Amino acid sequence: MANNETDKQSKIIDDNYLKNPNFDFTDEIVEKGKKLFSQSVKFIAGSNSMNSLPEETVSEIAFSGRSNVGKSSLINSITGTKFTARTSQNPGRTQQLNFFEVGNCQIRLVDFPGFGYAKASKSSIQKWNNLIKSYIKYRSSLVRVFLLIDSRRGITNPDRDAMEIFNKLAVSYQIVLTKIDKLKSSELISTFEGVIKESHKNAAAHPFIHLTSSLKGIGINFLRADIARLL
Repeated sequence: MANNETDKQSKIIDDNYLKNPNFDFTDEIVEKGKKLFSQSVKFIAGSNSMNSLPEETVSEIAFSGRSNVGKSSLINSITGTKFTARTSQNPGRTQQLNFFEVGNCQIRLVDFPGFGYAKASKSSIQKWNNLIKSYIKYRSSLVRVFLLIDSRRGITNPDRDAMEIFNKLAVSYQIVLTKIDKLKSSELISTFEGVIKESHKNAAAHPFIHLTSSLKGIGINFLRADIARLL
């Protein structure tokens, strides 16, 4: 039974990545992604104001999502380390824009503060939101925002609020479903179809949606490949 369920999940993933006529994940582009993230990754800055942002010298990819969506774990899986982004049992730990440089200044990853964290003060939340909006609006080096959605919950109202902000700021963003290993294949199909339908209503949303599990390593090489395309 377990093997049958695994096979069904594998088919969903293969159909999304390898049998999708609109998005080509060739061996060449997958290998390019692997090579990119085989390099060292280092933390270069933590910024809590626009004045403290690092100089714009290379393309930047940002990661956004609700607290506890698995953002730090996903970044660590992409970079192949356990310690690039700090994971915590306490949601809301990231309270600034954290910048990580890949290789010899090839690309930067930017970890946004998680949203929807109820225990943070209203003033802190407002400060983070204003910083993120300003960063997106004025940062010419930003080429993509990955919006992480917990596959167990689908798109929630806080996610919709973030999507609306991204739409208004006209930033290219792409949805990444996380923790898909926690779902049965039937649940995954239902969630996936619902997310596709809703995302297509948003002008700034990229049409391709990633399916990932940091725990199982599902979809990580394809996500690396998509990032490598942006170079």
